[in-house]
Amino acid sequence: MYLIAEIGQAHEGSLGMLHAYIDAVAKTGVDAIKFQTHIAYAESSEHEPFRVKFSKQDKTRYDYWNRMSFSQEQWIEIGKHCKEVGLDFISSPFSNEAVNVLEKAGVDQYKIGSGEVNNLLLLEKIAQTNKPIILSSGMSSWEELDKSVDFLKNRGVEYSILQCTTSYPTKPDQWGLNVIQELKDRYGVKTGFSDHSGKNTSGVAAMSLGAEIIEFHVVFHKEMFGPDVSSSLTLEEAKQLAEARDDLRIALSNPIDKSNNKDFKNLKSIFEKSLAVNKNLPKGHEISFEDLEAKKPKGYGIEASKFESIIGQKLRTSKKAWEFLNEEDLE
Repeated sequence: MYLIAEIGQAHEGSLGMLHAYIDAVAKTGVDAIKFQTHIAYAESSEHEPFRVKFSKQDKTRYDYWNRMSFSQEQWIEIGKHCKEVGLDFISSPFSNEAVNVLEKAGVDQYKIGSGEVNNLLLLEKIAQTNKPIILSSGMSSWEELDKSVDFLKNRGVEYSILQCTTSYPTKPDQWGLNVIQELKDRYGVKTGFSDHSGKNTSGVAAMSLGAEIIEFHVVFHKEMFGPDVSSSLTLEEAKQLAEARDDLRIALSNPIDKSNNKDFKNLKSIFEKSLAVNKNLPKGHEISFEDLEAKKPKGYGIEASKFESIIGQKLRTSKKAWEFLNEEDLE
């Protein structure tokens, strides 16, 4: 199970904060760190309406993308830093120009955001790099996904697909965990879950249902500013998710054989019980259900599971309250 911590816009356009995230993420135990590569003049225009007024310091969405961008030299240093701390370097480009930047920066693989799945121009540009692609299926229908997948297959591109719901934060009734297996069955490739819930529950559930890749946003603190903060995990939560991944990996690779319980032989002798009488009973007394109790340990009386076979039988000797009951006590 491959874990990707996405920084997204959490760096707020600060190169120093971005590098701080790289160091912090490296300590959580995840496999990869993911960014978004924005080049305002190549991907946006003055007509872009989405979330224009969400920021107090950006007059337009174009201004926001411009503030979120870094130079070619800076991206090269970002790529080097990722490799120095042992993290795979992944990014989502939002223009062909961004692909050029990432290639020079040594990106390991590409992530296609939900809004770019139908951007065949961008897919063609990335396909030409011969690097693996992770598709996020958030806003795509099966028909649209089929078209993009066929496009990549025809070009011999290695790809995987993530179930994703484009809603921030994603509520439990929107997770769509069922789609993980549907993607696996439909395309026969690695599938996973792109999480925007802001909780660990969804990631752990997805892994237990067969997700091979988990992507999630991370943030230093949930009181920070940014469009994805409410949908993010803290670094401590990311560490907990990585630990859960490691535990699940062990658990899922070690199935339990319920037909064989020999390993519990000693424990069963301690915790299982023997039949006893719960009151003073005279010789010749006919045993009833109300006369019986089960007491630890096993092996000192008739097994508690066999109580039905002795009801109606008579005592050969008198018994004191709470004494174990054995076969030789019965006529």
